Amino acid sequence: LRVVKFRRTGDSSRSDEDVISGEHEVQIEGVRTELEPIELGDGAAVPKEFANPTDDTFMVEDAVEAIGFGKFQWKLSVITGLAWASNYAMEMMILSILAPQLHCEWRLPSWQVALLTSVVFVGMMSSSTLWGNISDQYGRKTGLKISVLWTLYYGILSGFAPVYSWILVLRGLVGFGIGGVPQSVTLYAEFLPMKARAKCILLIEVFWAIGTVFEVLLAVVVMPTLGWRWLLVLSALPLLLFAALCFWLPESARYDVLSGNQEKAIATLKRIATENGAPMPLGKLIISRQEDRGKMRDLFTPHFRWTTLLLWFIWFSNAFSYYGLVLLTTEFFQAGDVCSISSERKEVKAKCSLTCEYLTEEDYTDLLWTTLSEFPGVLVTLWIIDRIGRKKTMALSFVVFSLCSLLLFLCVGRNALTVLLFIARAFISGGFQAAYVYTPEVYPTATRALGLGTCSGMARVGALITPFIAQVMLESSVYLTLVVYSGCCLLAAVASCFLPIETKGRGLQESSQKEWGQEMVGRGSQSPGVTRSNSGSQE
Repeated sequence: LRVVKFRRTGDSSRSDEDVISGEHEVQIEGVRTELEPIELGDGAAVPKEFANPTDDTFMVEDAVEAIGFGKFQWKLSVITGLAWASNYAMEMMILSILAPQLHCEWRLPSWQVALLTSVVFVGMMSSSTLWGNISDQYGRKTGLKISVLWTLYYGILSGFAPVYSWILVLRGLVGFGIGGVPQSVTLYAEFLPMKARAKCILLIEVFWAIGTVFEVLLAVVVMPTLGWRWLLVLSALPLLLFAALCFWLPESARYDVLSGNQEKAIATLKRIATENGAPMPLGKLIISRQEDRGKMRDLFTPHFRWTTLLLWFIWFSNAFSYYGLVLLTTEFFQAGDVCSISSERKEVKAKCSLTCEYLTEEDYTDLLWTTLSEFPGVLVTLWIIDRIGRKKTMALSFVVFSLCSLLLFLCVGRNALTVLLFIARAFISGGFQAAYVYTPEVYPTATRALGLGTCSGMARVGALITPFIAQVMLESSVYLTLVVYSGCCLLAAVASCFLPIETKGRGLQESSQKEWGQEMVGRGSQSPGVTRSNSGSQE
């Protein structure tokens, strides 16, 4: 026997719950039907009482929720984290190690050293939208594999650059490949059940920290003996491991359904169910209406126009503030405190622009501590994001960063300065991760990768501009610099509050043809294995 709940339009004299067997008859939505065996795809007969009596259907979202989080998602977490650590964190961290080394070894002026960093962000900015478009048009796995192999190839070639112009071009091409890394989050999010999605995406930040720590430790070993060329080559090699593991990665079932490849989507879902030891939902998989994918105009439909514009500013502000704080930290620590930085600047101007200093063991230690300071931000964000929601989490992160920036107006000592800078960095990094959670959730499958790609591109614009504020404007006025960062984050906090959609407790939208939330509301309360009827009611 099995207890089945039905919602009836007729026969109001009967109770809401019945215990039914294969010999009973029931009236549902005014239709009288006998319970009889039905055929599943594999030819197995199942008594009708174990299926929905109305021609049941389910969507990929229902299947992902029913299968739940298990062994498959654990493997996917490690592989996605490996992409984040090797293709993103290590290649970004190497910038702070490579620049001073080449400044001394090749006797580069300061503007050429700065250009080595900027050209990577230029490459990332120019490619982010392209990788998003490729992922929406040809699949998440395809876009991710190409970007990883691209970064691996040009990362190794960078180690053989004979002159400055060559390494400038090659590092720009490395940045072009790094622009595709956020698509790993798109693929990752589309396999995660709703309750685990925010926590899992936030934990990717742990792999960022692992990657940066590993890069610093690798530099400590390699730089004194083998030099920067070997560091570039060895830093690219972990991408080989990820490229090999990419063949294990399945294509997103959501993408397959949207592109009309129903059989491949079902095979992927069955594979996940088998690995997790969970049953597949009963019924028939809905084939979403095939839509044009990866079209920029879809980001500016009336329903998503404001969301897109506000998210672009939020991502811009995140990168602008995060990388600005990294640059300001070095400046403030060199000066001792904010109040003495102006006199320190006067002394620096008198120095020759070719004066250089190699990184010392103490410098590498400071880099490690700076990286570890992001862990508290991840933990705080992890704790609050499912309690107060995505929008409020981003707003809170920006407000705390802005408050810490304003407190720097006070002539605090070195210890208080360190505390304020670390709190600011913890919250701005946590806010960055909250944006990575929110963005894939808010866009439908047809434009999810493109939406994330364009947001990532806007973040690179902020990263490009921030050196002119944190270094150039700082020479003129410390307080004006702090006002710019604080004001930008306050505006970003307001923008977060004005986002029209809160994605907390919602599933991922499959089609842009439906109003947002129409196909997701209530799934959090569905029990696993319950399917979705054609009429839209829950049985």
